[in-house]
Amino acid sequence: MKESAYRNYEELPLFLNSETVAKVLGVSPSSGYELMHEPGFPVLRIGNRMVVPKEQFIQWVNEHTGDGV
Repeated sequence: MKESAYRNYEELPLFLNSETVAKVLGVSPSSGYELMHEPGFPVLRIGNRMVVPKEQFIQWVNEHTGDGV
């Protein structure tokens, strides 16, 4: 598994693309892209572009790591 390029959530941009999602989670770029196509993942579609709002991404991570109650 790859190590995350980010130390905390404050370093993240307001909107994350698939490459940033992959870097944060420490997975391959293709895995980040595939995750963004999963039902329930908080993706915002702008035309053909897909981005993830930072706050919704943080919430999704917390819910899927046992931190979200």
